[in-house]
Amino acid sequence: MIAAFNSSNRSLAVGLAAAALALGVAGSAMAQRDPAYAAARSAGQVGEKTDGYLGFPSSPDSSLRALVEDLNIKRRAVYSEKAQAAGATVEEYAFTSGCRLIAQTAPGEKYEGPSGGWLTRSSAPPQRDARCP
Repeated sequence: MIAAFNSSNRSLAVGLAAAALALGVAGSAMAQRDPAYAAARSAGQVGEKTDGYLGFPSSPDSSLRALVEDLNIKRRAVYSEKAQAAGATVEEYAFTSGCRLIAQTAPGEKYEGPSGGWLTRSSAPPQRDARCP
């Protein structure tokens, strides 16, 4: 787990959040092109995690697991590149991206709450980690 941000890391997190915005648009568009992913997300079989990766609120079948693992590999590659350019760790960048991706969930979608349990997004803003920018 990533350590709590101190004040100097907070500034970094804010900068990373802006950079993560571009990632989210590209990553979300890439994932949404696959109808299996879109259906699984709508059905609550896939959700956003606080660490910036996709996870499973319930046990997936092998094809869904393979699809999500592929998307997570692609996310990690982008996070690694963006983190290096920003002078941050992959974990810091992924966490900041996770904060933003959770904020962008739609009502009815699953996401990992601050306590680690899976929650379903309502019309209210999602519960996010206190360290989120």
